[in-house]
Amino acid sequence: MVAGIPLDFILFAMTLLGVALFHDHTLHVGLTGMVTITLYKLLFTGFKAGEGLAGLATHFQHEWVILANLLCLLMGFALLSRHFEKSHVPVILPRYLPSDWKGGFVLLIMVFVLSSFLDNIAAALIGGAMAHQLFRGKVHIGYLAGIVAASNAGGSGSVVGDTTTTMMWIDGVSPLDVVHAYVAACTALIVTAYIAAKQQHAYSPIIKGARESLKVDKSRLGIVVLILTCAMITNIVVNWKYKALADHFPFIGVAVWVAIFVSVPIRRPDWSLLPETFKGSIFLLSLVTCASMMPVEQLPPASALAALSLGFVSAIFDNIPLTALALKQGGYDWGVLAYAVGFGGSMVWFGSSAGVALSNMYPEAKSVARWLRQGWHVAIAYVVGFAVLFFTLGWHPHDPHKTAQTTSSAKVEVTASEASTSTR
Repeated sequence: MVAGIPLDFILFAMTLLGVALFHDHTLHVGLTGMVTITLYKLLFTGFKAGEGLAGLATHFQHEWVILANLLCLLMGFALLSRHFEKSHVPVILPRYLPSDWKGGFVLLIMVFVLSSFLDNIAAALIGGAMAHQLFRGKVHIGYLAGIVAASNAGGSGSVVGDTTTTMMWIDGVSPLDVVHAYVAACTALIVTAYIAAKQQHAYSPIIKGARESLKVDKSRLGIVVLILTCAMITNIVVNWKYKALADHFPFIGVAVWVAIFVSVPIRRPDWSLLPETFKGSIFLLSLVTCASMMPVEQLPPASALAALSLGFVSAIFDNIPLTALALKQGGYDWGVLAYAVGFGGSMVWFGSSAGVALSNMYPEAKSVARWLRQGWHVAIAYVVGFAVLFFTLGWHPHDPHKTAQTTSSAKVEVTASEASTSTR
């Protein structure tokens, strides 16, 4: 402890501060922080699962599936976004979009809709690819923040749209218990999309016309659909039929790469993207690993204020372990929590996997100061969306779902026993 604060948190805070100050060396800072925290816990405090190397090994047994899925999705969706860009859809799109700021606004709405049934990483990268073409490669940092916010907002009310909501589904939360997150998400989207589109139009307006000679490369577009379909179907089937296996193997990530390799004979992926994407992915995994080792055994009592606070925390502290702790604790309004930890991560570029993925495409976004200064509207939108959800639908905490399931099973057994007794 240092002034009552565990040294683990101080080391993690120093890592995040290093990322903010040395944004040109984020990978080195992230890896240094991860190694330092790991050594500290090996030598002094041990891990949640035990002490020494055995505790470290057990810890990674619980974490490796999440890390592997994130790595596969970040790398695979980078190739997907390039396929989409080369399909010529982003170049032809201006024919159907308004030519003023409303074009950028509509594009963010499209990202939101895509993320509601696709992974938010894929939605952000597709949005980034379209923005690169629509604005001649000059994309405002505020608009990049808007793309990340739109992708996270779209996934917040869908159990197939974001890692955190998928975790809730796997853990037994009903999909209907998170869908009201869209009340806040739609409100926040309108706020941030309006401001971001205005910023982008002033910085670099949408192109006035598309090249009429270009045609859609249907093969590349088909590959994009194949990869996304494989990811989505795998996610649904595994979490619906084989929930017990989801914690033991990275099915979604593997499905994406199977689709990529199957499609190689049709159109060769742009493999040159992978080295730089790999660096950005390892950076995110280092932060996720650091967060998973923090001694956060208990969150504050579940309340609307606690959920609002977790949204701000998720901007710097990975939302995956936060969601895991909330599920263990129970008693949250899951729709409110889904919005908070999902959209809240958009406030800083490394606060969500979608932000890290998009910053691999736009390295200039890897500056906390520029993201906060130019993407200020995301924090405003977060608070406005939360307020609208709270004051319209209120706070309706659910009983701990596992306890409810156990109670329900017990009632069934008692009823069956009574029926048997009465029969005899």
